[in-house]
Amino acid sequence: MHLVTSEYDYLSQMVPHHEDAITAARQLRRSNRPEMRQLGQSIVTTQTAEVGKMKGWLERWYRQSPAPSPSGTTMPDLSGLSGDQLDKTFLHYMIPHHMMAIMMSQQLLMHGEAQHAEVAAFARKVRDDQWAEVRTMREHLARWFGKQNMPCIPQVPGMPGMMPGPHMPGMTPGPHMGTPGRPAPAEPSPTGT
Repeated sequence: MHLVTSEYDYLSQMVPHHEDAITAARQLRRSNRPEMRQLGQSIVTTQTAEVGKMKGWLERWYRQSPAPSPSGTTMPDLSGLSGDQLDKTFLHYMIPHHMMAIMMSQQLLMHGEAQHAEVAAFARKVRDDQWAEVRTMREHLARWFGKQNMPCIPQVPGMPGMMPGPHMPGMTPGPHMGTPGRPAPAEPSPTGT
């Protein structure tokens, strides 16, 4: 993953990144676990809609720029896997895959690169929704396969709450997710005011 340097850069990277996740998540239809089938369907439904939205924005605002193109997958081919191997491999690779999207979204927001309010709101939603899914996937991985060999979770600069916590070693949702009964804090402005 390279640094997000503009709104166009974010959108053009995120489209193939989402498409990669959709391809992998479709394989979970074959999972023996209802939780995994539900997770896969949720990713397919949500990210397919998000890809459509991003492609619409790219067409409307960046028609003269190159179309998004895959820069290499970060997900393995799951088509030959089944049972525990399918579920474990999916979780082991999708957690860091989601973290890449979270980091890209946070970079866009931290550096004030979003040129349209819709894209800033979208990036916040991607960040927060995928963070919730990372927590769920880590819980599944630990419950079914043990905590050893848990994928490494990088620190996300400027994202509060990325410290060890009671629910997941190495991660807590933090104030950017909001606290029940209290609204989530506003994004810091690019000028620091």
